[in-house]
Parts: sequence; C-alpha cells; structure tokens
Amino acid sequence: MLPALAFRTLRSADPRCLWKFAWNFGWKGMLSVERFKRRARAGEYFPPFLYLSIINSCNLRCQGCWVDVEAERSAIPIADLSRTIREARAQGNTFFGILGGEPFMHPELLDLLAAHPDCYFQVFTNGQFITEKVATRLRGLGNVTPLVSIEGREVVSDQRRGNKEVFSRSLRGLENCLRARLLTGVATSLCQTNIEELLTESWLRELVRMGVHYAWYHTYRPVGPKMNPQLALRPDQLTRVRRFVVEMRARVPIALIDAYYGHDGSALCPMSTGISHHVSPRGDIEPCPIIQFATETIRDPRGLHATMRDSAFLKDFRELSARQTRGCVVLERPDLVREIVLKHGARDTTARGTALAELEAMTPRSSQWLPGEEIPEKHWMYRLAKKYWFGDFGAYRGLTGRPPGR
Repeated sequence: MLPALAFRTLRSADPRCLWKFAWNFGWKGMLSVERFKRRARAGEYFPPFLYLSIINSCNLRCQGCWVDVEAERSAIPIADLSRTIREARAQGNTFFGILGGEPFMHPELLDLLAAHPDCYFQVFTNGQFITEKVATRLRGLGNVTPLVSIEGREVVSDQRRGNKEVFSRSLRGLENCLRARLLTGVATSLCQTNIEELLTESWLRELVRMGVHYAWYHTYRPVGPKMNPQLALRPDQLTRVRRFVVEMRARVPIALIDAYYGHDGSALCPMSTGISHHVSPRGDIEPCPIIQFATETIRDPRGLHATMRDSAFLKDFRELSARQTRGCVVLERPDLVREIVLKHGARDTTARGTALAELEAMTPRSSQWLPGEEIPEKHWMYRLAKKYWFGDFGAYRGLTGRPPGR
C-alpha cells in the first residue's frame, strides 16, 4: 500500500506542503529524536515533541472533554508561544502539536504558524473554522497539517459533541483543506458509540476517496469533570483497535498513526518515555494533556530547557509511571498520580479547580497495556520508524506489576 499512498499524496498535495513535511517534520524531526536519545542516555530529558494547548475556548461541548471550554477564555499570548517554540527549537525541536479548545479560535494562530517557517505544526481541530480563505492561507505557509476530528456520523457526532450539524460542518472544513491541497488527517476518539461506525475498512476507504492522507485513532479516556465511563472501550475492544490498525496499514492506501505502541506491539506512554509533554492554555507545563497539574510554567525565568530538564515533578511522573505500567498511569493507577501531585504540591491547572477531586473519583481501569495481547507491526516502514524514532527508549527496564484486572 505504500506505493499507492505515495502516488496519491504526490498527486493531491501541494509541492510546498510536501517539501515542508519532508524537511521540517521528516528529516529534522528524525534528527530531533536522535538528539533526545543522546540526552536521555546522559540522564537529561527534554522532549523532542511538544504539545501546546493554546486556548481553552471551543464552539463544541464534547462528552468527556477535560478542557475548561465553558470558563473565561485563557489563551497563551503569541509572544509567549513564539518564545516557547524558539527555546524548544534551540534544543533541536521542529514539530509541535497545536491543541485547544479549538485552536482556530485563537486570534493569532495563523500569525504564529507564519512566524516559524522552519518548524512543522499539526493542528488538532474540529474543522469548523477552516474556511476556503483560511485553507488557502495554510497552503501558502506549507508548514502545517490540519488534523480534523470526526467522532461519528450525523447522529453520533451531534450526541458526542453537544451541537447540531457537527458532522456536515466538520466535513466542510475538511473539504476546504483538501481542495487547498493541504496534507490533511482525520482523528477519531474511539468509544462505545462510534467504534462500529468508524473502526471499519469502509470508513477508511471513504476517507481515501475524499482525499484524506492519514488517520489517527485515539481511544476515549474517561477523565475530567464530566467523565463518562460508559463510553470507555473494553480490553477486548482495545485489542481489536490495535489489530485493525496493524492490518489496515497493509491493505488501505492511507497512513495510520498511533502513539501508544512500539514496533513489537508492546504498549507505551509518550509521557513515560519522555518523548512528549504538554503546555496548558495558561502556560503550565504538564506531564500530558489529561494530567492537569503542574509545578512550572513556560514563563519560568530559567528558560524552557532548564525548567523542563530540572523539573522533579516531571521526572517523578516519568519514572513512577514507567515502573508501574506500559499503559496510562492515570487510568490504571489514579492513586499514584494523586501521590505525586501531593508530594510536589503541584497546583491544579484548571479554571474549575476540581482536578484533584476528579482524580479521587476515578475507578482504576485497563488502558493499552494488555500483556499477552501484543500485536507487532507487520509493515516494514512502520516497524522501522517505530523501532528507531518512536520506541520506548529503554524507559521500562524497571517495570513491575500488572495492569488492573489482569
């Protein structure tokens, strides 16, 4: 399927977008991971991939969302964002995930992307603010890939996302991206209400007919103020998702992304391996987006590199998580997350101020770590890329214990 994917991508994407992807994300991203591995061998951690939630506001109200979308708007000023990117760039970083809320509600998002032509940005969006004019501007920049969230077809999308005509409006933004010849992806948070609709070969082939270049399947995580455990996938469904992704990579000409498994099928957590951390809409440096606690911010006068490198809070999270699970420590051991938060006196980074109570209300459940159910990569390209540039980097050498219920 790789030749077919390459052929249709070359035909459908703008050459400038392809060049920026290959150079800023591909080549320089690979060098960034190599620098990370050298730092890690020396016991020094600074993640090669940073995820920046630049604003909390959103036009939708998705079930299970942990972001303070109904609170007063918090948006990181462009000066702080640019400084953060420059300081990360000095450590070799060139790839940044842009999240929200809805990132396109940030009034200076396009200016931010334009200010860093030597970086590559993946913008997680519901697509509803991507007009033809916005898509044309993104094509001119070339250094951005929109990742449009589709959570179900007409009925399920409205239920999941708390608004009307969500599916058609998101598709309109997706079509604007594809007509502008942007490298474009579709993301889905799989749960009980959409797994039968969207975890199918027919849906992937529909995306291919639209012109979509890649898809990213997440799994729903019941966290936040309105966690809905009934939506969470069962362990057998988690295994089904992994098997589907591996098999479809060899059958359908669309790139399939996942962030929670290594080349041999072993589960991993990007936070535990140190390959990524998260910045909240208030500028707090968090272990990952669903751990809404911090002891440092991007405004620390020491600078981003020293702040993250020397953070005892982040270090404890990485090491404790890696000793306990190859999966999600928040889902499997919320009690340990609470211990670290209290040990470091970490502040609640939410506007609602209830993150600790939410953590205490969680019931342990399985995540992606299901020993004995490992499904290795079959396609040589994915296997090679993960082995050398998205592995566990030796983070789990001291792992003990088993996931809950196993």
